[in-house]
Amino acid sequence: MTESELKNILKEIGHIFFPKKIGKTGDEWVVSGHLSPESRMKNLAKEIKHYSFRVNIKENGEEITLFIKDNKVLLNIPKIPRINVILFFITVLTTLFAGAMMEGANVIQTPLEIFKGFPFSIALMLILGTHEFGHYYFAQKHGVDATLPYFIPAPTIIGTFGAFIKIKSPIYKKDALLQIGAAGPIAGFIVAVPALIFGLTRSTVISLDDTFEGLHLGDSLLMMGLTNMIYPGLESHQDILLHPIAFAGWIGLLVTMLNLLPIGQLDGGHIAYAMLGEKYDYIAKIALFSLIPLSYFTLNWLIWGALILILMRTIKHPPVMNINESLSKQDRRIGYMCLAIFILCFIPAPFH
Repeated sequence: MTESELKNILKEIGHIFFPKKIGKTGDEWVVSGHLSPESRMKNLAKEIKHYSFRVNIKENGEEITLFIKDNKVLLNIPKIPRINVILFFITVLTTLFAGAMMEGANVIQTPLEIFKGFPFSIALMLILGTHEFGHYYFAQKHGVDATLPYFIPAPTIIGTFGAFIKIKSPIYKKDALLQIGAAGPIAGFIVAVPALIFGLTRSTVISLDDTFEGLHLGDSLLMMGLTNMIYPGLESHQDILLHPIAFAGWIGLLVTMLNLLPIGQLDGGHIAYAMLGEKYDYIAKIALFSLIPLSYFTLNWLIWGALILILMRTIKHPPVMNINESLSKQDRRIGYMCLAIFILCFIPAPFH
């Protein structure tokens, strides 16, 4: 732990604990002081519980000593519940089936052809799993109780409705809120981009005519940039038939973009609330109402907005402590990084 990090902690608990002496032994900081007149030990214990650093408290009369050091145990994977395992394997099967259908397999007549869907399935499951593991890892780091990922199988063209983790305890600090919210999109993006590039190099250029039937996918800035790099000089009557791994990467970017919408308890809502504080409410309203003009491109935006209101019931974000205090430069950079990812992944009309 750096001295500046220590000072930030002492500043945040300054309304409860008054430090008198500060020293250091090895990698452990030792801070002696006393409680404010209106505070109790339980207030101090509750305040420091949610830091990612390990803090031990020693009480000697009125003198309180804090022993603070980095918490080396950042990840503790509990026993995996049966429901998580069942949903995972069912989702593997449904994504295998979806991938096999993309390859033209007839799984009903020849069941073993389902393994033709392996490239799509493993790419998509890896992207979704990495996204949720990012959330889980940083929840563990900040002492927030969270479940392992739940994968959702579905009879769709991709075989799933995605995955999610459930936060079971409040997030008290806005830096923790930002890091937990941002970790998923960033982790998923880091996996989705290489999958998209790899898949694009194995995709096929086709000529379009009036008889062509198929699903036309919308382009994001990132998709257009990668396409122009890998297939320069593509003519107006040509298009790219995506390899299943490229399609999985495209889905990963779409999921990242949707999750980064600054609304409610979406990942983007967590990030925007941590970055903007009380101004967040205005941004959330603007983001929600912007889905109406976006429906000019595709009605999917109205469906997505309706799902947000039905599932979340509100676009407001639950309050956290120290919301009006400034974030560190590193945390602000994380927020700006997520904004850049959102812009790169944004697709006005994902499906035609």
